[in-house]
Amino acid sequence: MKKILWAAVGSLAITFVKAQKHEFLDPPKFNDADLSKPKSLLDENAPAEVLYRSAHYKMDSRTGYLSKSYFYRVKIYQKDKAEDWLNLEIPLYHSDGGNQETISKIKAFTYNLDNGVKVETKVENNSKYKSKENKNVTVTKFAFPNVKDGSIIEYQYTVESPFSYSIPEFLIEMDTPSIYTEYVLDNPINMSYNVNYTGSLNPKYREIADKNLYGMDYKTYRFAYENLKPFKVEKFVKNDRNYRTKVSAELHSTNFSELKLYSSSWDQIRKRLYEDEDFGGELKKNRLAKDNMPAAIAGMKNDLDKANAIFNYVQKAFTWNNNRGIYTEDGIRKMLETKTGNAAEINLFLVMLLREAGIKADPVLISTINNGMINLVSPNVANLNLVIAAIEVNGELHIYDATTKQSSVDQLPPRDWNQYGILMAKENVKQIQMVNGKPSFNYLTTTAKINPDGSISGTYTDRDTGTYAMYAKENYDDNQENYKKQYKENFALDFTGITSKVLDNGDFESSMSFSSENLIDKVGKKIIINPMLFLNKNSNEFDQTDERKYQIDFISPFTKVKKITLEIPEGYAIEEMPKSKKIVTQDKEIEYSYSAEQNGNMLEVTSVMTVKSADYPKEYYPAFKQIWGTASKSENQVISLIRKS
Repeated sequence: MKKILWAAVGSLAITFVKAQKHEFLDPPKFNDADLSKPKSLLDENAPAEVLYRSAHYKMDSRTGYLSKSYFYRVKIYQKDKAEDWLNLEIPLYHSDGGNQETISKIKAFTYNLDNGVKVETKVENNSKYKSKENKNVTVTKFAFPNVKDGSIIEYQYTVESPFSYSIPEFLIEMDTPSIYTEYVLDNPINMSYNVNYTGSLNPKYREIADKNLYGMDYKTYRFAYENLKPFKVEKFVKNDRNYRTKVSAELHSTNFSELKLYSSSWDQIRKRLYEDEDFGGELKKNRLAKDNMPAAIAGMKNDLDKANAIFNYVQKAFTWNNNRGIYTEDGIRKMLETKTGNAAEINLFLVMLLREAGIKADPVLISTINNGMINLVSPNVANLNLVIAAIEVNGELHIYDATTKQSSVDQLPPRDWNQYGILMAKENVKQIQMVNGKPSFNYLTTTAKINPDGSISGTYTDRDTGTYAMYAKENYDDNQENYKKQYKENFALDFTGITSKVLDNGDFESSMSFSSENLIDKVGKKIIINPMLFLNKNSNEFDQTDERKYQIDFISPFTKVKKITLEIPEGYAIEEMPKSKKIVTQDKEIEYSYSAEQNGNMLEVTSVMTVKSADYPKEYYPAFKQIWGTASKSENQVISLIRKS
């Protein structure tokens, strides 16, 4: 099957239509009429609407500081559905070296109509508080007071940052409609930035020019948009942020007394990383690898066996502290003492051990799914947030991530599979594809019987393998009670005795008992029942009526098996068996089957869905829609049990 891979567009390589003169950074006066506005004209069902939104990034060449100023005015139509707008969180970063961001000029208000008169409620300083998220990030938080349906919230603030290398990514397309959105970047001409513009929308107004600003010569990038509808979300997309229109920038070079380049190629990034004490400096500590080499590999001759043994040692001996990043935090020596480290410490140590064992091994830098795809066109270390390990054995590349206890060779956590990775060898750099080729399995097994009182009782087992097992385990570890609660919520059944565990082979399994009086209908002498019980596919998730725009993502190839064994009560017979069905695409990429068999008083129903690749081009959408529809129709067949005379 031919894959269509999407890549971000970089370096502002797009065509704009020349627009009329427009004033940027000029917020309109507050319009009292907006308070009585009943709904958005851009999307009548929108719970909120942006009336005005501005992001202004300004570099000061004298101080070297980056000023980040924001102004928002948002109309709230349905408070209960607009929670994301009602609480503001402003992260501030501070480095281990003592540099830190500061916030100033905070102004925040809630506006309401009271008997036709505008009433202003100010967010007071005593309602703001700070929360330390980790050792490098503190978040200033506050909630808007007195918000009702029809309110307008307004806020503005400025963050002064000594970290001028990377300009934050600004999302143009949101889930909320916007009447006006603008992006402004002003940088002195002796500081050059790569401006990355991705997405499909063109600004109505734009200005890219050299101008005299703030008493100096500046390069300015200004984009403004009007009447933006909400971004249309599609199902089966790993991270739709990859497709939304957005703007970001990173420092390319400075020219004060001499020209200094910062990010012009992946090879330059590689050189800087290997010169950095928290990356290349750690990889040089060969003694740590020699002193901690697992003894079991001494007699091994096969390099892949050696690599797997070393990986198993690191995976079991050290625990990930859930901190990502491509640089070590406390260092590998400290990790060896505490048995806990961040992703860089664990996987760079894995690389060190592999190299010490004579295996060709290198770190691979990736951007996890939630972080967005790597912009291959515009190399930028700020876009990378995790290190994994790669080895080359007999001309084949294999990858490892020791941060997760259930991962194995070429079997990575779901977050890692984000299409591309950058392999950073000592002598060169190479782009690799990150597409999961190992299938995952989901086995749903139910054994049940119909009781004399008309209820159905039995046991249910949910077992996951591969990527699915890692995903289930992460959700379980995140909140065990919520994980158990999902079964009751998803199936509307009173499950009891729920137990979840990792099996010896790495599979993740949950088992439970159930009883229900709502799974059958009695009509005279007949019992009407869906033999799939609660495992029937209730709807077709491929229900999009508009043309598909984006790739279809599953993270992993998979097979989902549902097997139900139902004991028919004594004295009853099946009036008509369910019809079996099998459907498969011409290239055999997608396949579904449904079958039912009777053996004495036992009815066994099995459905199997197989998808052989982790992702598909959008042209496959009609095929998925047809097969998912067939599955839904098959699994909603009912049978009649008739009492024998």
